[in-house]
Amino acid sequence: MWLAVTALLLAPHLRTALVPTTGSHPDGRVLADLGWPRPLWQWELLRGAAVIAALAVGRAIGLPEPIAIIAGVVAPSVAARLRAETASRRSRVAMTRLLRGAEATLRIGGALPEALRRAVDASADDIARRPFAEALRTFDLGSALDDALRRAAARSRDDRARIALETLAIGVTSRLAGDRAAVLLAAVADRLAFEERVDEEVRARTGGLRVQVVLLAALVPAMALYLAITVPSLGQTLSSPIGRLVLIPAAAALEVAGLVASRGAVNAVGR
Repeated sequence: MWLAVTALLLAPHLRTALVPTTGSHPDGRVLADLGWPRPLWQWELLRGAAVIAALAVGRAIGLPEPIAIIAGVVAPSVAARLRAETASRRSRVAMTRLLRGAEATLRIGGALPEALRRAVDASADDIARRPFAEALRTFDLGSALDDALRRAAARSRDDRARIALETLAIGVTSRLAGDRAAVLLAAVADRLAFEERVDEEVRARTGGLRVQVVLLAALVPAMALYLAITVPSLGQTLSSPIGRLVLIPAAAALEVAGLVASRGAVNAVGR
């Protein structure tokens, strides 16, 4: 407990040496997607507060301190990634609209850099516009447009953005005319729109199943609590060292693994 408090107090003084930069921080990209406005050392302060809270709760319910510390360390990252996943799902629609806007500019005779610039300026979604803005920034610094698009595609973690950027780079390399580039851009937008519909259908069809998984996951600890109250011998077993150190942590790990696996399966199909 005192170790966690000491780490929390010393974090501001050690932030330069101990907290990595945004590019190397495990949560750096996720926090950037969420628009985290503060330095990363303050995020680590928040993690330290979560560890202290987890230790307090763990002590109240008899949870071993190592497990409480692990839960406190992991919980902020899990919460940030869940929120980032939701934001990324919203950005898919915004990216399709961005490409449609660029297509419209190309069809009225605009050049591709101008079309992308107008579409990026019109988009309010930071995640959707970021890879195209990076490509335009590289292009403004003197790189060829196709090279800038390929560099942005290589840096992007979004498969949809990577496909769009690489396809546009191929069109620039092939020196397509404006109307043909518009057709190429429309094909990319049509593919992304189709993937959106597939993703929505998968989530709609699996919505009931995901709710059942959560309910079943909540049913097991509820039954264990009921049996621990009604069957004294079971309650004594769970409150004993083997229960607190082995049985309860193992059950919690299996619960979390099941939830993560079901969520991952749905996300994999959606991709």
